[in-house]
Amino acid sequence: MTSEPPPKRTGNRVRALRPPGPDETPGAPDDIQDAYLKRAIAELGSLNDEIAAWALHQGASALPVLSSGAPQAEIAMIKWGPSLAERQEGVAFFGRAGSAILKSVQRLGVEPLALYGTLCVKLPEAGYQPQWLTRELQIVMPKLIMPMGDAALEAVNSLTFPGSTPLENALGVVQRWTPTIEAIVVPDIDQSLDEQSAKRAFWAAFRTLGEWYLAQPPY
Repeated sequence: MTSEPPPKRTGNRVRALRPPGPDETPGAPDDIQDAYLKRAIAELGSLNDEIAAWALHQGASALPVLSSGAPQAEIAMIKWGPSLAERQEGVAFFGRAGSAILKSVQRLGVEPLALYGTLCVKLPEAGYQPQWLTRELQIVMPKLIMPMGDAALEAVNSLTFPGSTPLENALGVVQRWTPTIEAIVVPDIDQSLDEQSAKRAFWAAFRTLGEWYLAQPPY
């Protein structure tokens, strides 16, 4: 997973953000996109500082595991809690889970910079803090969320997100979560890395992402 700013898609191609050219005027779409991106980066930084301050104030034994990926991603992947590698690095989707996701999206033709990854439980002492997850999703405003596993699905369904409706535990099915955000529920990636039948079940659900992504209109 990467923390670089997301590119802009034109059809099935990727175009990096750039300053306006000589024939472009301030206030053009690229300028507006840049402003939204800077705001998202600042707001996520403020949230991460708040989480770190909570850990320090509470005397937590470990650092929180914070999000990874693009701050204006189209796709937000949500796991319940961190693996050992994620706890050691303090970064969500670090290690085997992140590597498996990147390999999977490359097979599906999904641009990795379209991804944002986060956890429901960022710090064991804090437990699940729904307000943190709510703020993340309000900042990133993805087009699609991917709860991974039963616990993550239950956590998402507990959010009081504007216009949201409870998601069903229907793996690999595109569902409507809010008027502007869809969802695909998949198995827990951390529990799908070793046993072959678990790998197959994860892939069977996850590959729906490729169909969803390629069906999105260019912008």
